[in-house]
Amino acid sequence: MRGLFVTGTDTGVGKTIVSASLLAAMAAAGERVRAYKPVITGLEDRAEIAARGEWPPDHELLAVAAGMDPEKVAPLRYGPAVAPHLAAQLAGKRIDPARLLAGAGSDEDASTLIVEGVGGLLTPLTEDYTVCDLAVALGLPVLIAARPGLGTINHTLLTLRVAREAGLDVRTVVLTPWPEMPATLQRSNRATIARLGEVRVHTLSPVPSPHTTALARAGAQLLQALRGRPGGAFT
Repeated sequence: MRGLFVTGTDTGVGKTIVSASLLAAMAAAGERVRAYKPVITGLEDRAEIAARGEWPPDHELLAVAAGMDPEKVAPLRYGPAVAPHLAAQLAGKRIDPARLLAGAGSDEDASTLIVEGVGGLLTPLTEDYTVCDLAVALGLPVLIAARPGLGTINHTLLTLRVAREAGLDVRTVVLTPWPEMPATLQRSNRATIARLGEVRVHTLSPVPSPHTTALARAGAQLLQALRGRPGGAFT
């Protein structure tokens, strides 16, 4: 299986925009791509809907970027804005880890797969199965999306520690949205995460709209940076 697992330091840190931008950039270059976000919550939460504005729900944005059916991107969809294991409980169901793995496809698939996790690595998908467990089972290299501002050093280093202790191959951290004129704090955060985390740190500029052209434009530069180093960011 060729692809990348995109996780984050928290919810709302830009995982979906990073994932969609990479997908759109690859698709624009003529590559076959697939998107997979196994679980999505908050689809019926008024605050979540208001916060999105013109932006569609995550699975719909990923679907547009990858040219897919939204329901195939996210097979498990819940209304409340809560952790996946609780969302399933409220719906009278239980998430099956085997089903999550099966949804990612097989090694024979020739397309590049971008898997977006839910929340952070320790977010529970079931009572005893986390996003980290799913990432380990999939065996894909990992990209960590993080905010560029205050607090990101601690959150990012903690995420790196969890990932590495689990044996995950973290290829890069991406700070987003990265301003055209970053402040001293943001530049320092980037350098500090790179130094203390011993990890490459890239950036993604603000994406002005959910249209594929805007996503591809933002993602092209990041994609080039990720693939330009020895070994690249994708398997």
